[in-house]
Amino acid sequence: MSFDRDDAALETLFLPIASKTLQWPAEGAMFLRARAGGVLHRLSLPGLVCEQTFKPHADDIRRAGLHLTAVGKDAAAGHAATYPLVLLLPPRQRDEARASMARAVAATAPGGRVMACATNNEGARSAEADLARLVGPLNVMTKNKCRVFWSEPLQGAADPALLQQWLRQDAQRPIADGRFVSRPGVFAWDRVDIASALLANQFPPGLAGRAADLGAGYGYLSARLLAHCPGIESLAVFEAEARALDLARQNLGPFEPGVAIDYHWHDVTTGLPGSYDVIVTNPPFHVQRGVGRPDVGRRFIAVAAAALREGGRLWLVANRHLPYEAELAHNFASLRTVVQEHGFKIVEAIKRQRASARPGSPSPSSSAPRSTGRSRMSPAAGRHR
Repeated sequence: MSFDRDDAALETLFLPIASKTLQWPAEGAMFLRARAGGVLHRLSLPGLVCEQTFKPHADDIRRAGLHLTAVGKDAAAGHAATYPLVLLLPPRQRDEARASMARAVAATAPGGRVMACATNNEGARSAEADLARLVGPLNVMTKNKCRVFWSEPLQGAADPALLQQWLRQDAQRPIADGRFVSRPGVFAWDRVDIASALLANQFPPGLAGRAADLGAGYGYLSARLLAHCPGIESLAVFEAEARALDLARQNLGPFEPGVAIDYHWHDVTTGLPGSYDVIVTNPPFHVQRGVGRPDVGRRFIAVAAAALREGGRLWLVANRHLPYEAELAHNFASLRTVVQEHGFKIVEAIKRQRASARPGSPSPSSSAPRSTGRSRMSPAAGRHR
């Protein structure tokens, strides 16, 4: 399921090529934070190499038959190869955007150009000013309420010290008093999200069995679940952003001696590969370019219901105003609003059981914690309440 429909920034990014203002280089080009769209098929773009760490966009790129390079690479490491043209759709978060611009400049071959585009309502002028600080005066075209801007032929950065500084702005760093590591651009990257903390504070200790965290981010909910619920036997971590999934691996690593954890770079809206007794989620509402998408949250609910075993439990947090109740009622036998605070609601929903189930038998996740025969580590990351 693609999260983006009309993509004015993508169309405008290629305007200088489509208008013949610039020639497409015979050696090809690198496209950072690439997205697929019709313009990539209308133009002849031999040698285009795309990089994308967000799974739905990466899947779109593959389906379009475009060349997708390896993902999940540390942004501060830069590229070994260089290109005569490097294209960029800057992300919204400014530290990550500046690091992406620095990567683009570092990946530009001598005499090559960097070209970027942003929508006016997402800080196009600020992005243009930032790139100009790295490379000097820019050429600009405007269309579709967007600005596309590109450098003159480069012989490196106009400000090499600033280039190195901005490359480091995407580096991983400790947050929440050192309990987690995070990095700019992932959800709630510099703090513990209020909604996620509210949800974690409501986890009953009796949750048990096979668990999954949908849209896990840097792993906060997973860490709290494992620390608070000793009956969890295994955990599947699903996250669409590879950069966040790398962080979750680090933040959950201390739990791995005591519980089996699988990490999935995965678009949850396409369904889940397993079945579970417990699912926890803070589903995305603003996906990628800040566009409100309550339909994605509703899809998370439907997917969770399909993946839960009979009697399994979904624990969900959402903005209070989001219209999820109809989807929950359609997919679950019972649901209750556990708490409403700070503009959020916590919902527990229980999967239907077959009528033949023995009366009075406990559900897989409501019984007392099962013994796994393993001791579980409870690192500082999991002790935050």
